[in-house]
Amino acid sequence: MSERERQPTRGEWRVPVGGEETSAVFEPATGGAEQGVVFVFAHGAGGNMNDRGVLQTANALRARGFGVVRFNFLYKEKKSSRPDPMPRLKDCLSAVVARAREELKPGKLIIGGRSMGGRAASMLAADGFECDGLLLLAYPLHPPGKPDQLRDAHLPAIKVPVICFNGTRDPFCTPSLMEEVLRRVATDWEMHWVEGADHSFHVPKSSGKTDAQVLEQIGDAAQAWAEREAGSGRREAEGRHGNRGGHAQAIQLPDGTPVAVKD
Repeated sequence: MSERERQPTRGEWRVPVGGEETSAVFEPATGGAEQGVVFVFAHGAGGNMNDRGVLQTANALRARGFGVVRFNFLYKEKKSSRPDPMPRLKDCLSAVVARAREELKPGKLIIGGRSMGGRAASMLAADGFECDGLLLLAYPLHPPGKPDQLRDAHLPAIKVPVICFNGTRDPFCTPSLMEEVLRRVATDWEMHWVEGADHSFHVPKSSGKTDAQVLEQIGDAAQAWAEREAGSGRREAEGRHGNRGGHAQAIQLPDGTPVAVKD
């Protein structure tokens, strides 16, 4: 039986979080290689588990072999617009991950998400939370217009592999500042800069690309990363692969988008 045949079907869950509950939904992969990977996908501060950006990205990843768990942070479940404090965000994400492990028993479990949700996942990983990698979308390195207020102190503590996508016009993440921060990061951090994209990965018509094409590129890069990490894990298990940390190596995607890869 294949990984996809063994993977559970779609499920809707109520997840207890410290005396409260939130909603979560699992949707299995619809295509791609049979990786047995589940991605727990946290939404951004102004979004929710069903917003258009989350759904479109989740579907792009599902088409490339990822099962995806979407969920609401507690404040959004209560229809509030004010995000919970970071410890509460982390507790909620941790509870959803625990439920995903119980329900799905994934071969690989990746955590991450958009903006604030990705930041919460990265802080969990820096705390030593058990996961197989981080997938970050529009990481909020600093508030717009405040590049001196970096949200980077925890990043060097991350030990799991990371793939991160940011637009070059994202006001939350100045490329030169992020590249400087990554010099202090020792783990495998694969950084993808989407030329011309903003915080929502929207690109202007003058870029020669559409938002849909950008999303396809993100999906393709995430699939390739997951497949490489699965291969690295097998080599390590066989004792033929050493420290994966290293320096940043510049490469490019087929469309010319620059990428920094830890080798």
